[in-house]
Amino acid sequence: MAHAFNEFVHGLRYDDLPASVRDFARRWLLDLIGVAAGGVRTDLSHIIRNHAARQFGAGSGAARMLFDGRVVSAAGAALAGGMTIDALDGHDGHKLTKGHVGCGVFPALLALSQAENSTAGDDFLTALVIGYEIGTRAGIALHRTVPDYHTSGAWIAVACAALGARVLGLDAVRTREAIGIAEYHGPRSQMMRCIDAPTMVKDGSGWGAMTGVSAAYLAAAGFTGAPAVTVEAPEVADLWSDLGSNWRILEQYYKPFPVCRWAQPPLLATLGLRDAHGIASTDVDHIEITTFHHSLRLATRRPKTTEQAQYSTSFPTAVAMVRGHVGPDDIALHNLSDREVLRLSDSMVITESDDYNAAFPARRIAHATLVLKDGRRLTSPPTEATGDPENPVPMEQVRRKFRAYATPVLRAERIADIEAAIANLATGGLDALSTAVTGPIDEPANAPAPVRPEPGGAAHR
Repeated sequence: MAHAFNEFVHGLRYDDLPASVRDFARRWLLDLIGVAAGGVRTDLSHIIRNHAARQFGAGSGAARMLFDGRVVSAAGAALAGGMTIDALDGHDGHKLTKGHVGCGVFPALLALSQAENSTAGDDFLTALVIGYEIGTRAGIALHRTVPDYHTSGAWIAVACAALGARVLGLDAVRTREAIGIAEYHGPRSQMMRCIDAPTMVKDGSGWGAMTGVSAAYLAAAGFTGAPAVTVEAPEVADLWSDLGSNWRILEQYYKPFPVCRWAQPPLLATLGLRDAHGIASTDVDHIEITTFHHSLRLATRRPKTTEQAQYSTSFPTAVAMVRGHVGPDDIALHNLSDREVLRLSDSMVITESDDYNAAFPARRIAHATLVLKDGRRLTSPPTEATGDPENPVPMEQVRRKFRAYATPVLRAERIADIEAAIANLATGGLDALSTAVTGPIDEPANAPAPVRPEPGGAAHR
């Protein structure tokens, strides 16, 4: 492994980070915690946290699971936390990885920090940035070097192993072994299988976080596994040569809705027409969507689970047309049988565009046509999802989303404590944040969500 990579993992300090990078680290941290709070009520989260409590007993290093309170091993807490965040597909992502980094990096880093009593808040923020930088590059490298499309867990594993090496203070040799172990055992699972048949396996994020944490501890014990091809292969050297100068944490996109990013351009195009023309869903005969191929593959019309609802183009688009918003409660199990939503989802005509396919993955574009019952046709401009890095949303919108997702399960005082702990993390230490996000939720797990996030409006280009 190159000296520059090792120096970046172990030598980067908070003072080395540009102000914009520090700000985005706090932004994604707040957003991830909000999505975790929203995801904790899902069946997926309940099952995986109970599994971690039973199967990942704490040894000498222990950590508490996100919004649960039970103590497990660091690997178990990383697994449960990554899958709890991924249970609600509302977290940040990256266009070129076609996936996510933060949803696995944050819970793994928190678990490692608890297990190893690493409480410096400025170092936590620095390590979070390191995780984004390494995970994003590993994801791009994997797409470049293999023909299959793998889930995010594959590159999350590499990032989490690097963070484990940093927290554990591994030397250069054992850091290299940790990265190699994580790449080899990372879940190179078939992403499009979960698109075509959505289940709780989702994006492999928790499994990748668990693998990366385990890889670091294995390397510390003398286990070998180098080299990591996605880091050391000559054909990806350019991706690693700009560590510390090209900050890829700034390239992540923000999600205003808790559904697959590929469904969001059609959703926003429809929502834009609804709002601009004051159209009620009952005025609409059917909706026509023109989009890109991967969005077309999100084909579940009548979801029976929240996973199917999150990996659908037609269902959340229909929800947006009927209700004017799409939040966690709208894709929850008890909200999947609305007759008007199902009418529009069933009748939706979805086709793909060669031009939109050619633009993918750097751009995700769609347009919508509302075919009204009186015969009129209203067509949107080409629309991209809100929150792309080229046009980031204001931080206040991220805060509103956090509060909306957290309100059903956390007291107002605790929500305020989390926001304050993140704002003061560099000087105040990690303990306050750790305590606030690892205690059990404050409300019953089946409590209805009384607050909805603001959709953010349509972005037309």
